[in-house]
Amino acid sequence: MAIRVLHLAGSAVSEFFSELSLVYARDCLASTASGDYEFHVALVSPDGQWRFPADLSRAAIQAASPMSLAAAIDHLIVLRPDVAVPQMFCIPGMTTYRSLLDLLGIPYVGNTGDVMALTANKALARAVVAAAGVPVPAGEVLRQGQRPTHPLPAVVKPVDGDNSVGVSLVRAESEYDDALAAALAYSSQALVESYVELGREVRCGIVVTDGELRCLPLEEYAVDGASKPIRQEADKLSDNADGGLDLVAKDTAKAWIVDPTDPLTARVWDVAKQCHLALGCRHYSLFDFRIDPSGKPWFLEAGLYCSFAEKSVFYTMAKAAGIPLDQLFRTAIGESTRS
Repeated sequence: MAIRVLHLAGSAVSEFFSELSLVYARDCLASTASGDYEFHVALVSPDGQWRFPADLSRAAIQAASPMSLAAAIDHLIVLRPDVAVPQMFCIPGMTTYRSLLDLLGIPYVGNTGDVMALTANKALARAVVAAAGVPVPAGEVLRQGQRPTHPLPAVVKPVDGDNSVGVSLVRAESEYDDALAAALAYSSQALVESYVELGREVRCGIVVTDGELRCLPLEEYAVDGASKPIRQEADKLSDNADGGLDLVAKDTAKAWIVDPTDPLTARVWDVAKQCHLALGCRHYSLFDFRIDPSGKPWFLEAGLYCSFAEKSVFYTMAKAAGIPLDQLFRTAIGESTRS
């Protein structure tokens, strides 16, 4: 019998996050469809309404009747999916809506709402991994009206932002005001961290199979101390001609797979496993590290997403490890229904 899989997409916050969700969810539906699964779609819109379209084409979405939360819960109870795949990237989507699945007794792939809430707050995530012995840049958290005491240079970012929005590198005291304003435009708090000189910048993914942590080949990003000392929003996303989003970071000139024999790989794998365990991750995890000139990895953030899409950075790393997308998806489904 086919496994009944619910793909939970959209955003309760904004059209931007809704469109970002659709980019990945559409890719996932197309890339993982097989006779082993019976796919269903739940789509949340920024007005809080739900839809259950036949697929994620614009025509199907427009044809689906909007529902209140109460009606959507009734629908889910009747549908009773075997497992859900969350594809929401806004804060409520990563936290509240996952907790709703817990409440309804629907298993889901990926990390729990409380782990997602923890890692969405960069200050909390860095405190947890630091307590586990992982190196983190020195930093402080500021609210509106507070002044930084941190020595320069420093990186200023929204404490719970994503896709590098509102992130600035500050080299002079006169630049702090604009940097703080940019960060606080996206969050109630700004995180000010010491700038880790390059070095390199890499991302490490971990997939859990039968309870064992398997680290994937690293992905490295195009940064350099002179022309691009930090990655910014334009390095990750751009608007396309259809009014949607394109994933700039998939450009091979901006990111590439690190040769697994590179000595850096083993060092990053060790600290990534520490991060995974310290944060209480399950099924999979994904971490960004800054590498200083001596080769020491410094934790930057956790981005605990895997969209099971051809476009997903996680699949890029899995593919480099010889793991086909259908196998990656099947493994995650198996882990989620077993845990």
